[in-house]
Amino acid sequence: MDALPRSQFQRWADFLGAKPDELLPLAWAFAYFFCLLCGYSILRPVRDEMAIEGGLKHLPWMMTATFLTLLAVTPLFGWLSARCSRSRLLLTVYGFIIVNLLAYYLLMTSHVQPEWVARSFFVWLSVINLLIVSVFWSFMADLFTTEQGTRLFGVIAAGGSSGALVGPLITTGLTFIFPVPVLMLASAGFLFLCLGCIYRLERWGRERSEHHQPRPGDPLHGSFLAGIRLTFSSPYLMKICGYLACLTMTATFLYLEQTRLVSEYLDQPEARTRLFSSLDFTTGLLTWLTQVFVTQRVIRRFGLIAPLLFLPVISVIGFLGIALWPTLGLYVVFSVLRRVGEYALSKPAREVLFTVVTREEKYKAKNFIDTAISRGGDASTGWLVTGVKALGATTAQIAWAMVPLMLIWAWLARVLAQQEKQQSTDSAA
Repeated sequence: MDALPRSQFQRWADFLGAKPDELLPLAWAFAYFFCLLCGYSILRPVRDEMAIEGGLKHLPWMMTATFLTLLAVTPLFGWLSARCSRSRLLLTVYGFIIVNLLAYYLLMTSHVQPEWVARSFFVWLSVINLLIVSVFWSFMADLFTTEQGTRLFGVIAAGGSSGALVGPLITTGLTFIFPVPVLMLASAGFLFLCLGCIYRLERWGRERSEHHQPRPGDPLHGSFLAGIRLTFSSPYLMKICGYLACLTMTATFLYLEQTRLVSEYLDQPEARTRLFSSLDFTTGLLTWLTQVFVTQRVIRRFGLIAPLLFLPVISVIGFLGIALWPTLGLYVVFSVLRRVGEYALSKPAREVLFTVVTREEKYKAKNFIDTAISRGGDASTGWLVTGVKALGATTAQIAWAMVPLMLIWAWLARVLAQQEKQQSTDSAA
């Protein structure tokens, strides 16, 4: 009787690329990322609708406000991580977000200054979504070794994609029954479930490292501005910044153009929210299938080079298509393919890049890169696109100008894959 469960246990481990003793923490990490991205995905269509309700002409200002907010949040996060244990840091971040969601529920139901509430919600969620995902992957890079990350991060990422698949369905279903503010409560519920997953993973991490000093769960200490200093003093981290900047600039341009076209084609907020929700569902489904059946196999066979190169290659094709045929349908297809490539391939590979850096860099520098660098790219791209269009540039001309940037992006992908492999080999020697 005992042989069959053990045999099934081993088969599951073999299928997931895990060792038997890794299955339990892998399951908790999967559940954690599921709840996290499900809670965020419930709100993502709302943010896109808020961008329209807040006024498309104000989008560059909202992106700039997001960037400035992140500049203020980054040193605060550095201060907290220097003084709090890992578990207290995570619990503080998620507790703060849950309280904010309850506050937005009250603001939206009161109907006070709806345009300003819409704009502030766009900025708030644009900050929070980067922060929570960055903290999640910092936690994963701290818990798992480089070798484990190569095997397991694709599976863990599939947990997030599963949540991103369920979230839009919840949004669509609830908006037929309840007003939009109820989505704040639904999202808060899923984020609350993350706390239980954090507790179990932290317990596993401490048991595994109880004989090591300093223990991984201890405070990081150091300056609250250490993340900025660590980033700009490391050529390796600066290349990661360059890779992320290329990704962000191209994604922001696509987002601005797609949002503009949607606002022209659809004039009802409910219809726009459901369109955004259906796109999120399609992206989530394709991402989940890719992560389960493709990501692990690609990384095992080709290393990090293939997943890191996917986005630059598909972006060259997409921008050439926009230059020749700039329609809403093409934007939608291109955007979905890019998001699938980002979540299923590029993101897990980028997180492996951080497994070879110091623990302080995993939390402080990574948080600065994932938040301030990313949203700085959003803000600068928003103003750049607005400025060149004011000078008479067309969408097709901007798309042509993006092509050389894709070549730089591809070069960075190649160099980063080589340097991660070298650093991993050196640390194992």
